[in-house]
Amino acid sequence: MERFRVVGGGRLSGDVRVTGAKNSVLKLMAAALLAEGTTVLEDVPDILDTAIMAELLRRLGCTVEHDRGRSSVSITVPAMPGHEADYDLVRRMRASICVLGPLLARCGQVSVARPGGDNIGSRPLDMHISGLQRLGATIETEHGNILASAPQGLAGATIWLDFPSVGATENILMAAVLAKGLTVIDNAAREPEIVDLCEMLASMGASISGAGTSTLEVEGVESLRPTRHVSVPDRIVAGTWAYAAAMTRGDVTVRNGRPEHLEIALDKLVTAGAQVERVLATDEAEGGFRVVMDRRPKAVDVVTLPFPGFATDLLPMVLAINSVAEGAAMVTENVFEARFMFVDELARLGADVRTDGHHCVVRGRQRLSGAPVTAHDIRAGAGLVVAGLVADGVTTVADAYHVDRGYPGFADQLQALGVEVTREPDPDALLAGE
Repeated sequence: MERFRVVGGGRLSGDVRVTGAKNSVLKLMAAALLAEGTTVLEDVPDILDTAIMAELLRRLGCTVEHDRGRSSVSITVPAMPGHEADYDLVRRMRASICVLGPLLARCGQVSVARPGGDNIGSRPLDMHISGLQRLGATIETEHGNILASAPQGLAGATIWLDFPSVGATENILMAAVLAKGLTVIDNAAREPEIVDLCEMLASMGASISGAGTSTLEVEGVESLRPTRHVSVPDRIVAGTWAYAAAMTRGDVTVRNGRPEHLEIALDKLVTAGAQVERVLATDEAEGGFRVVMDRRPKAVDVVTLPFPGFATDLLPMVLAINSVAEGAAMVTENVFEARFMFVDELARLGADVRTDGHHCVVRGRQRLSGAPVTAHDIRAGAGLVVAGLVADGVTTVADAYHVDRGYPGFADQLQALGVEVTREPDPDALLAGE
């Protein structure tokens, strides 16, 4: 029922800190199911998705405590957790499907509702299911639920993924760590979040090699132990701040951001005219990177690809920066077919954007024009807020809860960087509710 109110014309300046990655923390929370006892995760972002995952784990019989002051989550897992993930939670967050692998490995059976999540296109579960079947699971769909069982346990296998799916890699990996024998996952995802999960599983006693490469080898073990783990920083949030700095001709230091996780995205900013430099840690402050832009950006062509390519989650940011850049650019989306839903909202702000299939041509304008728009997913919402900063007048972004799912304290952080972004009740939503 809330929206963002963005006053255009501001310039971002100052320091901002990135917390742990949403796309990692949710999977780390699910991985805690693999071991009885208390696992502690640190640098956990205070976002809506974390709260949803915590509630899901509670319904599975776990005790979950979120210490927001210390940015930590403690998860105490019983000897035998529950094995049914209800639709009312799973429909709100697609990452809920990541409990499928660990619960199957621990309990020998699991029922998970088919997930919901962002409106960015079809994301079939075929590779999740076929991979677990290769490990010996029997899987069927009934009344909208995925029912999986392996009463005799799972057994290692060689699994080829048709596409380096992050979710499928994670589910198969978390099942394989307790399977008998060797599992080889070929064409595995290589994202930093996969490496983070591998590091946590290794600290729990798993035997994994090849993290960060396209081939993962997992030697199953009898059991795992709880652990304490610090999440990898959120590269998508860090990239959002980088592009926002460049769009507003600002000067922002992104603390705890890892430039090695954003090489192509930051290279594109350099091509656009920004100065990007690594910032080393000191006794007083964390390291990260700094983005400075003192001119109108130049248009940049982008093609989204799995890591180490340009991240699909940053597509709204590159469309936004190209909308106010010098020249024209071609942006190609190769991961999710509905990412360009964002284009219709960006056009409401006056952007000159045209789509054709999975291509989008953007011709830059000097400024955008403030208007009411709606967030359809996490990254689109953030992209629209940032676009509002380079629009004349006031922009309102409805359905702020989408942004809450991935960006902790987004409006507060923007205000701290010197721009006027606030949250307010959405009168249209309130009227519809009546």
